[in-house]
Amino acid sequence: MPFFTHTLPNGLTLIGEPSPAARSAAVGFFVRTGSRDERPDESGVSHFLEHMMFKGTPRRTALDVNLDFDRIGASYNAYTSEENTVYYAAVLPEYLPRAVDILADILRPSLRTDDFDTEKQVILEEIGMYEDQPAWAASDHARKIFYGPHPLGNSVLGSKESVTALTRDGMHAYFGRRYAPTNIVVSAAGHFDWDELVKLVTAACGGWARGEAGRGPRSEWAGEGGLHVLTREKVQQEHVMFQAGGPPADNRLRYAADTLALALGDDSGSRLYWALVDPGYADSADSAYYEYDGAGCAYTAFSCEPERAAANLDIVRAVLAEVQRDGLTADELHTAKSKIASRVVRGSERPMGRMQAIAAAWSYTGEYRDVDAELANFDAVSLADVRAYLDAYPIDRSTVIAFGPLDTLAGVAGKPV
Repeated sequence: MPFFTHTLPNGLTLIGEPSPAARSAAVGFFVRTGSRDERPDESGVSHFLEHMMFKGTPRRTALDVNLDFDRIGASYNAYTSEENTVYYAAVLPEYLPRAVDILADILRPSLRTDDFDTEKQVILEEIGMYEDQPAWAASDHARKIFYGPHPLGNSVLGSKESVTALTRDGMHAYFGRRYAPTNIVVSAAGHFDWDELVKLVTAACGGWARGEAGRGPRSEWAGEGGLHVLTREKVQQEHVMFQAGGPPADNRLRYAADTLALALGDDSGSRLYWALVDPGYADSADSAYYEYDGAGCAYTAFSCEPERAAANLDIVRAVLAEVQRDGLTADELHTAKSKIASRVVRGSERPMGRMQAIAAAWSYTGEYRDVDAELANFDAVSLADVRAYLDAYPIDRSTVIAFGPLDTLAGVAGKPV
């Protein structure tokens, strides 16, 4: 596939992977900002601001934004994470100019006070809704405990207290600080003409004032270890999470980390599946590798009936220790790489998948990786690479967080939350 890149005079970067054989086009504005970039008094503002982008601009009302997307049949949305806020749309090729115009327009919102006050109530309701979901609440509390003072521990949604305290002027100041063109990448994939895209984005965004946006601490984090028991009586199952440090997104060991996580905790045919799920000891068990800017995290989790939690905790600790000591078998490595190859190829068959993939790689590493290059990187992972990863980032040195009805686990008293 051809790949192109272009930077506007104000610092906004465009990247694109045209595919004439595709029947659609996808475009996204990736803003390099998220909960890790918030000050304590701004907790939750990135996600709140994402909502406000759809509430109107000097050119469009909130109704106009939605109707204009609908009139071109767009599949559109946005999301906020610890590090990125992304606005995207997938459309038929002939509607790409209008999709770019709408997306660029909403990235310069009106931020009207009345809209701010109304949407704040929506955000508060959303926080309450997620807090009622045990799996989400468990993960949110676990991240805070594992990362401690590291900014990756900041909650994406914030708290009811922090969001209630946010002001429209404070949000505007955050927007001015973080939504600078130098902090934005526009990514496109599918059926489109590159030169035409450059003209479209230049016309829509070329007048934005340059500005600069940096990022605070980017240090790696291994956690402080220990078992932390959080008690919530109304939760029916016990959710137990193991978190350890991992390679950052721009570290080549990320491929070994991703491969090992699949072998350890895929939802079928993995070590944890056979140890916990197949015999019926746990409702779910999985492992994942999360890559971040300057840091990474190896994550393992299971959920089960409370009376099985202590025994399952011992089983997972034994599995992690065994893998840490002996690594993977050749068969496990081969199977994991086959599953990853399937995942990469299937994801690349849709313009939306490629648009997201090239933007993520570019944002974290400044590199372009086509599908063949990404497949080759995973195929090259060897048992020696897995060993190197385990030596650098031991997976059995975990911070363990239990969330559920238990008031004690493995001799550790629970803390009500």
